[in-house]
Amino acid sequence: MKPVRLPAAATLALPRWALFALGLLYILPGLIGRDPWKNDDAASFGIMWTMAHGTWQDWLWPNIAGLSWPDEGPLAFWLGAAGIKLFGWLLGDVHAARIGTVAAFLLGVLSLWYATFHLGRRQDAQPLRLAFGGQPEPNDFGRTLADAAVLIYLGCLGLLLHSHETTPEALQVSMTAFLLYRTVRYVEKPSLRNAALSGLAIGLLTLTRGWITPVFMMLALFACTRFLAQPAIRAVRDLGAMIAVGGAVTALWLLPAQVLAPYHQQPLNAWLGWNWLQLDWPSLTSLKFLFRVGVWFFWPAWPFAGWAVWAWRRQRGVLHIVVPLAFVATGVLLTWFNPQPEQGQLLVLLPPLAVMAAFGLLTMKRGAINFIDWFSVMALTLCAAVIWMFWIAKLTGWPAQAAKNALKLVPGFNPELGWVAFFVALAATIGWFVLVHWRVSRRPSVLWRAVVLSSGGLILIWILLMTLFLPDVNYSKSYATVARQIADKLPANARCIESNVGPAQRASFAYYAQLPFVGVEGGRCDLLLLQDSIKVRDDREIQAQHRGKQWVLLWEGRRPADREERFRLYRRAD
Repeated sequence: MKPVRLPAAATLALPRWALFALGLLYILPGLIGRDPWKNDDAASFGIMWTMAHGTWQDWLWPNIAGLSWPDEGPLAFWLGAAGIKLFGWLLGDVHAARIGTVAAFLLGVLSLWYATFHLGRRQDAQPLRLAFGGQPEPNDFGRTLADAAVLIYLGCLGLLLHSHETTPEALQVSMTAFLLYRTVRYVEKPSLRNAALSGLAIGLLTLTRGWITPVFMMLALFACTRFLAQPAIRAVRDLGAMIAVGGAVTALWLLPAQVLAPYHQQPLNAWLGWNWLQLDWPSLTSLKFLFRVGVWFFWPAWPFAGWAVWAWRRQRGVLHIVVPLAFVATGVLLTWFNPQPEQGQLLVLLPPLAVMAAFGLLTMKRGAINFIDWFSVMALTLCAAVIWMFWIAKLTGWPAQAAKNALKLVPGFNPELGWVAFFVALAATIGWFVLVHWRVSRRPSVLWRAVVLSSGGLILIWILLMTLFLPDVNYSKSYATVARQIADKLPANARCIESNVGPAQRASFAYYAQLPFVGVEGGRCDLLLLQDSIKVRDDREIQAQHRGKQWVLLWEGRRPADREERFRLYRRAD
């Protein structure tokens, strides 16, 4: 017996333009007008910028202005570098590099939509036929579920920041969604063609962030074929085809890199070594991390997904539960076996959770849906009001305590009124109240009504932050100002600079100040740029060869927003 009855009126699909506009409203704020932010975002941009302005060796041996970085995989960096090559002259290097981020996001959303659509239109997913007819058509039912899955995906808190960073993680979550879609198509209709396309997804995922995740995902795919009782011989044959295609795609980088040895380096050993560091015996610490962070990271998908498993527990072997559940279990194992899990590794769980959550909506009680709606309205409207209050306070000084708190994190920052940002934020706020009025006054029966406010409200909060407070965040997380200060103190005949600065700092200084850092193969330079902490009063953070009277201090400074970090520029005395 199927667990749900549903009239056709509940399967009204979102207009295509509305879904497309929602996606653009989600991804574009935070990509336009902001500087590369410290740590992963700036470091990844540095690799892309180095590739775009370097030689073929930089494309095969990823590095940040001479700092080797071959660990994860080059695909995300290739996309960003290609964007700089093609559109840097028009958009600027920073924005051109983010074209790949937008493309990856769109690929992920489309893959998620089509994966859910194909699962939703299957016969075993259809609601009960009504006594006098009026049940939805399979395609309409699939479209509505696909819309719901996308809305849930966009509403997940964990996706918000990571999807707007120029990093391999942003591409990895989209490639996971693409692999999920190809897995659905393969399990629906096993064939060598679908196996080869799944292998393509596996290869691209391997080039994005290593081979650990793809190997685990292949095991999940094979487990699906066993659970659905598909012939073992055919499953093994097709798995071999996937491995062959995935290996061929991965070889597009590793083979020429090994043969040509850019900078006399071969990335295979470094790449394999980084991958092996992601595996260890399962630990309670990793499991605690998963549950502690996952409670908010996967919200609002995980309650709906959990309910879906419970609601469909009697229908064993249904594709729309087996496939995403296998991917979720794989993602949990990946985190459990990782000795030092981080938030970016949890992203692979979001696409399958969103698919499961869409099917969980089918049997949610009206009271639960109304509770989620009102919680979303109250919480997100309150957050928006607080953001507006702090924005007004930082410009006017009233309320005084709010103004003090708003500026405490950005000491030395002088806030100014940006009219374009103000009107964009105002339009987004008005749009939010229109959406709430539509939901409350119309009381639509459509399936995705339970998540449209969660998604819309989260998009509102992000737009407000990326318009009203973008100058503040740039001031706090960008190294542009420090880079220009260093450039002003740089001798005119500077040939190269030795340095111990981190990846994000090196990328920012190379881009903003064109600092000539020493290359991958090293060398002896007359200039030295050091990064250390003001709290450390001795030279323990300085390497032995950089100590002594042979270095003359030219400049010392830091970002105003960071009270501990310090940079010093030296010239060799001899």
